[in-house]
Amino acid sequence: MDGPQAGTPAIVASQRDKPQVYAALDLGTNNCRLLIAVPTRPGQFRVIDAFSRIVRLGEGLGRTGSLSRGAMDRATAALTVCAQKIAAREVNRTRLIATEACRAAANGAEFIEEVTARTGLSLEIVSRETEARLAVSGCGSLIDRKARGAVLFDIGGGSSEIALLDLRGPHTRRLASRIVAWTSLPVGVVTLAERHGGRNVTPEIFERMVTETIALIEDFPNRDKLKDLVGTENFHLLGTSGTVTTLAGVHLNLERYDRRQVDGLWLTADDADALVKTISGWSFEERVANPCIGSDRADLVLAGCAIFEAIRRMWPARALRVADRGLREGLLTEMMVADGVWRRRDGRRGK
Repeated sequence: MDGPQAGTPAIVASQRDKPQVYAALDLGTNNCRLLIAVPTRPGQFRVIDAFSRIVRLGEGLGRTGSLSRGAMDRATAALTVCAQKIAAREVNRTRLIATEACRAAANGAEFIEEVTARTGLSLEIVSRETEARLAVSGCGSLIDRKARGAVLFDIGGGSSEIALLDLRGPHTRRLASRIVAWTSLPVGVVTLAERHGGRNVTPEIFERMVTETIALIEDFPNRDKLKDLVGTENFHLLGTSGTVTTLAGVHLNLERYDRRQVDGLWLTADDADALVKTISGWSFEERVANPCIGSDRADLVLAGCAIFEAIRRMWPARALRVADRGLREGLLTEMMVADGVWRRRDGRRGK
């Protein structure tokens, strides 16, 4: 015989030991992002494929209330690539989500149906609360183990999620259980830039964007839940978004954006002050010329800086940690936990 036949113990065991392949997709107001991964050590996974493209799905949404044909076509083109990658990697389990643009658009649900018809992907429009929880699940490992409180924020294209974490008590990996308050601001880099302009931003326009965002935060009734910790050495901010990763890349003076150098980077309050001052002082052409901003983000980065500045003024912190991770990592982690993949591996090791 040439070898074991289908159904023989050797092949059955091989199939059983083959790791599950997971895919997580986040279709936001500005970006379409995909991660495909396999679980490794408990609580960790290895990315085997990834895709990210700026699609500006929410372009013009604030003005019209609907997704435009051009924006939907750009997003669908990106999602077609994602569908091809998912098929090629023989993915076993997926969770594919859409966020603020599809939540807010009058034709959001109709677009999701169109995506299924054109790409075969079934996307789920998630709530703002789910989005905040996933951000915590995806970034929680970057929280300082010595911290007693933290504010995690995710500045998106159409909304910005903020979660207050009370970390007093025994350490836990399930940091979503430590959320004591959360909010979703109905403002992101795309909506704010479209409202105030993103190319020629004067100091007065920048301050108006900051003030407008602060007013939205002040409507958040539980914003003072960590009042006794804010500003102390036991408190820090954790930011996940293109805004904070861009700031980190500029801070490091990178000639080309490098996730390995950015993810987990600490910035002091002085660092953040200097970065916001520097970037807000650049012309549109200077922003385009910076390799960590470029033409894709040059008209959005100052709106992001304004939201970032508003958050810093409301929750002053000595330090900010930068996360180049977020919803997709949260989706992968939650799927793997639900499937018990790490628990089963622990059990096999202990036998």
